[in-house]
Amino acid sequence: MGFIGDTIESIRSMQVRQVLAQIISLGEFLWEWSILSSVGFDFAGMIVTSALIIWKGLIVVTGSESPVVVVLSGSMEPGFKRGDILFLHMSKDPIRTGEIVVFNVDGREIPIVHRVIKVHERQESAEVDILTKGDNNFGDDRLLYAHGQLWLQQHHIMGRAVGFLPYVGWVTIIMTEKPIIKYLLIGALGLLVITSKE
Repeated sequence: MGFIGDTIESIRSMQVRQVLAQIISLGEFLWEWSILSSVGFDFAGMIVTSALIIWKGLIVVTGSESPVVVVLSGSMEPGFKRGDILFLHMSKDPIRTGEIVVFNVDGREIPIVHRVIKVHERQESAEVDILTKGDNNFGDDRLLYAHGQLWLQQHHIMGRAVGFLPYVGWVTIIMTEKPIIKYLLIGALGLLVITSKE
């Protein structure tokens, strides 16, 4: 079907309630920033609003709830290293062995990037069971899954890796592991906004 066809299909498949919730949350966000911009935060409001619009647009275009993720561990080396940014896409095509997917496990907040090593397709339904493994790990991921879970299902998959940028994600990792750096950066940007002249 192709990328454009998949994108159109993902837009069509969105439920009305989902679309309305996205529009309302975007409207609330824009309203809050318009109030802040009237106080003198025009530039910051424009940057944040632009970032939000780009993010929401990527979600619609890629069909993935999280179109960009950062690799946080070395479990996929040598293919992907810690700090690489992955671009995700989610299509209706069946998941195949060898694909690199990002998935969420019940009870864990952080998504995992690993390769599909086994796919069991059920004949009586369209559902599939998926088993994953990190390229740099010795065994499969069953120890990472929820207690008693042996396979992933389609609803666990957030997207398939379609591209990456090496090392760019280190910014996110450093700000997460060293919060003081994040606060210094936010403070410096805030100071820049306050002291800038129009």
